[in-house]
Amino acid sequence: MPLKDLRRRFGIAAPRVTVRPQVPWYWRSLSIVLLVSVFGFIAWWLFETGRQVAGFSAAEAAGELQRLRELSGRLARENEELRARTARAEGELHMERAAQEDLARQIKALIQENAQLKEDLAFFESLTSGVGPEARLAVRRFTLERDIVPGEFRYSLLLVQAPGHAKQFRGRLQFVVRIRQNGREEVIILPGPDAQDSSAFHLSFKLFQRVEGRFKVPPGATVESLQVQVFREGRSDALVTETTKLS
Repeated sequence: MPLKDLRRRFGIAAPRVTVRPQVPWYWRSLSIVLLVSVFGFIAWWLFETGRQVAGFSAAEAAGELQRLRELSGRLARENEELRARTARAEGELHMERAAQEDLARQIKALIQENAQLKEDLAFFESLTSGVGPEARLAVRRFTLERDIVPGEFRYSLLLVQAPGHAKQFRGRLQFVVRIRQNGREEVIILPGPDAQDSSAFHLSFKLFQRVEGRFKVPPGATVESLQVQVFREGRSDALVTETTKLS
């Protein structure tokens, strides 16, 4: 090595060399942990200080949360109570409506019964006072109604004989049911030719006799009218004829 290079390396112009003691790795790690902890504490302190400055408190927040929970529970209980009250009110309203409807039906039935009683009174007054010879036998209260069973109908009538002609009347009834089916008009005779028991159509009375019965029509048929014919025993010509429609 030339002398000039040696002087440059070890002489006055040589670069300075700093000698530092070697620090173990665990001390370095501990220093890093302490530094991070210090910065974390500072960050937490700043956060808490900011919350307090903004008016936020963890204790107040917990208290407010508890209050809201209690309020939610109370509102839930009140809601259940209101639901129960509403259900009871709806039940009472339903019962009241049913009672009103039942009362309306009773009033209607009473009105009809009153009208029937008035008619009965007039009828019996006519029996006691007598009627003209042209009304020796009459059909009263001839009605036709639908029955509960689909396709079935019920009828009722009252046969009246004037007291001046109050001999025992014997005879029979015959009904003519006019129906419309498939666009055609048809007739049903009651009792039919195949009727096994026609005793319900026999008549035997002195002043009056009530007649009630039922009949059935084919499915899809519409009843247009019902005619009753009263025959004296041993006669083929009708003594009285009356027609009614569905009421």
